[in-house]
Amino acid sequence: MSRNPVTNPAVRFDELFDPRLANIRIVLSRTQNPGNIGAAARAMMTMGVRDLALVNPERYPHPQARAQASGALNVLEEAPVVATLEEAIHDCAWVVGTSARARHLGDEPMTPEAFAEKAKEISKTGRIALVFGYEQSGLTNEELDRCNAVVAIPTNPGYSSLNLAQAVQVLCYVLRRAAVSEVPRVSVKTDNPIYQPPTAEQTEQFYEHMERALLGTGFLDPKNPLVAMRRLRMLFNRAQPDLNELNMLRGLLTTVEKPKRRRIMTAGSEE
Repeated sequence: MSRNPVTNPAVRFDELFDPRLANIRIVLSRTQNPGNIGAAARAMMTMGVRDLALVNPERYPHPQARAQASGALNVLEEAPVVATLEEAIHDCAWVVGTSARARHLGDEPMTPEAFAEKAKEISKTGRIALVFGYEQSGLTNEELDRCNAVVAIPTNPGYSSLNLAQAVQVLCYVLRRAAVSEVPRVSVKTDNPIYQPPTAEQTEQFYEHMERALLGTGFLDPKNPLVAMRRLRMLFNRAQPDLNELNMLRGLLTTVEKPKRRRIMTAGSEE
């Protein structure tokens, strides 16, 4: 049996993680059981994923988290603890929620394999957040509103109970499996920063701009703008405009707020 690299002083902590998974962030939101946090850190480390963020955990730091982390204490110690999901995902280009709960407004959840393949491509230019919710009820509708997509693990329909750390393990595994199958590729336009995916913070600024503009036009009911905005969020979350497209959309919204008058050019006329 090979030696455990965690206990081998000759192996540096940084060497335990796969650089192809460096842009993958696991976000645990409102975790109730501190042991699940430690077990999730251990699951991440076995698959070479390092970036963990904790959103408002009920009990953390906690000895049980350290005990369940086993040799992955460094993952815990590096994990920031933040108050809101927005803080955890603000610099992420693609945010994916995990949910087995049906939503009447939502698209069909992605399979783990489809999620991993798309994550492999997006992570080349931007950071990805994979968000797990409260153990008993999962992610709230408000948290899912912040997600570009949802992934569901196809469990046994007769017994679908899946521990939080087990779910982290399964999805980190498919991410690793997709990453290690990577082959060289030719340069594409997404290598240009202007075509990279916007961060969650930039996307949220776009939604705030859109809501403000549509309230101004009367399209949104100021007494109840939430339902229409949720549908618009789903539309743009699904479309995933790149940074250039998002800036163009914001320019369009600006002209809705402050119409721009352009001179009509005729044949033979000069600017």
